[in-house]
Amino acid sequence: MDYREAGVDVEAGRAFVDAIRDLVHRTHRPEVIGGLGGFSGYFQLPTGYKEPVLVSGTDGVGTKLKIASFVNRHDTVGIDLVAMCVNDVLTSGAEPLFFLDYLATGKLEPEQLQQVVSGISLGCQQAGCALLGGETAEMPGFYQQGEYDLAGFCVGIVEKSQLLDGSKVQLGDVAIALSSQGVHSNGFSLVRKIVADGGYSWSDRPELLQGKTLGEAFLTPTQIYVKPVLAARKAGLEIHAMAHITGGGIPENLPRCLGAGQSLRIDRNSWTIPPLFQWLATAGSVSQTAMFNTFNMGIGFVLLVSPNAAGQTIEWFQSQGIDAYAIAEVITGSGGVEGLFEG
Repeated sequence: MDYREAGVDVEAGRAFVDAIRDLVHRTHRPEVIGGLGGFSGYFQLPTGYKEPVLVSGTDGVGTKLKIASFVNRHDTVGIDLVAMCVNDVLTSGAEPLFFLDYLATGKLEPEQLQQVVSGISLGCQQAGCALLGGETAEMPGFYQQGEYDLAGFCVGIVEKSQLLDGSKVQLGDVAIALSSQGVHSNGFSLVRKIVADGGYSWSDRPELLQGKTLGEAFLTPTQIYVKPVLAARKAGLEIHAMAHITGGGIPENLPRCLGAGQSLRIDRNSWTIPPLFQWLATAGSVSQTAMFNTFNMGIGFVLLVSPNAAGQTIEWFQSQGIDAYAIAEVITGSGGVEGLFEG
């Protein structure tokens, strides 16, 4: 008996690494030292920082992977994996430097997993960070046939004086929301239950989705906000704080970027909820409160800026092809959001 008979194909693993080598190299930055295949990845810190602070983040894709398997499309979830990590790191003002992934499966299926890595590579290119390394684990008997799981890890850098930690937020600051591309990578246990309990198929085309199938709509990858946000700061836009709207929606995530003794007053009528969320609410008879506490509701990222900079900030992101809205004002409070369920 050997390892292959136990369900682990070492040769297939080596061939897989060779097959993805070019996808990894496409993401490399000048600071990357060495190549793929060692025990570690090497990255030289960029020059020009006086007091560099390293910022780290980790995340996964969650049960959105189930939909990728149902639809048999795996080239977008890798983008999700990168996006969930780099957008978190970005909230501190940091530039993502490098990314690592962990991919676990029951049996290595090279074509399927190459699609996943192609998405990871594309996500890293969109974020401007290097895919420095990763781990592919073949675990027979642990995952069902065709199933896999993903985890991602990102490290970024920011000048200490430019670090955003809530201390720069002032009363009267305006929250500028950047639009999402859909559900992103949160709330998919509820999405899947709505589809299953309602007797829907991932190939169905609800009228609200304007020709898209449910599978296509829900596999739309998470928006990566890194390049336009960093470019905005470099162009002189003063951003006091940022929030990534992920699990828990606006009520849980937006207050995380505030300072002590602050809350947010939201104007619920300042943006239009996209049709995909309207379909979920109707098809699943989901309450407004549950929708806002589960999904991003069309807002993927939020910036806090001074009132004088609000108009300029909106114009900047609209020029980058991202819809932006002034949705809230910082007020005195205990760290919550008000007005979300009004209007």
